[in-house]
Amino acid sequence: MAETVDFTDRYLRGETPWDSGKPSEELLRVLGAGKLTGRTVLEFGCGTGTNAVELARRGFVVTAVDIAEPAIRIARDKARAAAVAVDFRMADVLKDALGGPYDILFDCGVYHCLRTIDLRRFQEFLRKSTRPGSWWLSMAGNAKEDTDPGPPVVSEDEIRAELGPLFDIVELREFRFTTNTADFRPLGWSILMRRR
Repeated sequence: MAETVDFTDRYLRGETPWDSGKPSEELLRVLGAGKLTGRTVLEFGCGTGTNAVELARRGFVVTAVDIAEPAIRIARDKARAAAVAVDFRMADVLKDALGGPYDILFDCGVYHCLRTIDLRRFQEFLRKSTRPGSWWLSMAGNAKEDTDPGPPVVSEDEIRAELGPLFDIVELREFRFTTNTADFRPLGWSILMRRR
């Protein structure tokens, strides 16, 4: 069992290196290539809403959830300032019903945390939130470079074993996370999947 992180406390203390304030470079790359088809998106672990707002700007119908109330409060302010509609909710994907199925799932750094907390419940959430043909773009820490401090990491074999039964892995590529610290860019996996 992995150690759980109090994300609310991290937001209140301003200890959020993952919050660069810019949309994910990998999300922008995949969107630019036209690889995410559909209309409805569920972003889980949305943080302060930067990616959700970008998706809404591009015409997607976005539901975005996070377990940290301070992050959701900031995210709602960002959506208002950008004049876009996003259904921001405080929720825990391991416990709360989030509707769906969605055309697209997106997370940046949630799979690599929840896989060690309760993989079976996380897999059940994925099954309920998607249907055959749904897309999922996930950003996870890469076990080829274990940085401390840094994100939890996962190996390619673990990704294929844990996600392969439900999803076809369309693209698995390495990238570097953008953080709010210029010289800290941990190695990650960009995992583009399609529900079987």
